[in-house]
Amino acid sequence: MTVSEKLHAIGRPLLDAQLAHPTVVGIGRGDLAEPVFASWLEQDYLFLLDYVRVFSRLAWQAPSAHLGDLVDLAYATFHDELDLHRSLSAGFGADLEGARKGPACEAYTAFLLESAASYAEGLVALYPCMWGYSTLGQMLAENPPAEPRYRAWVDTYADPGFAALAARIGAMIDEADPDPGRAEVLFAEGMAHELAFWDVP
Repeated sequence: MTVSEKLHAIGRPLLDAQLAHPTVVGIGRGDLAEPVFASWLEQDYLFLLDYVRVFSRLAWQAPSAHLGDLVDLAYATFHDELDLHRSLSAGFGADLEGARKGPACEAYTAFLLESAASYAEGLVALYPCMWGYSTLGQMLAENPPAEPRYRAWVDTYADPGFAALAARIGAMIDEADPDPGRAEVLFAEGMAHELAFWDVP
């Protein structure tokens, strides 16, 4: 079993906890209170800005075979994912430019940026977000919300292209060959941050 496969096994019960979280349940049904989703959009927008910085820090350390992937991920996050947040923000009354990080966002981004000081560990630390959102998106898409704005969010993360990006990160982790025990600790910590992030401030 590869390192990434072990991480999937560790992550699945933690992913089930996210799927049962009231915020995720509300998105999946399409009836999450709009102020709650607006607040989540603001926090995730700030998170993604730092996520781009994490990709960029890792790109500086990357072997040549991984460099293009990380540059592409930084670009896709900055343009595609953040564009989704911008397009949704007006309809939900989110104030992306005036938003300030809540405790969960502050803790998560600090964890990611610190972990990115090590190339292999940085890849592992960011994997819960990529793998988690891809898997959640696919699960929610099995019975998608009728409400079009929430459906657009689900469709973004259920997209096969996003799944391919997550799978590529898994392959890059295996190629970077992190210490397996350390990888499991970092991945579990990242998954805990993912769960806490749904507690919208």
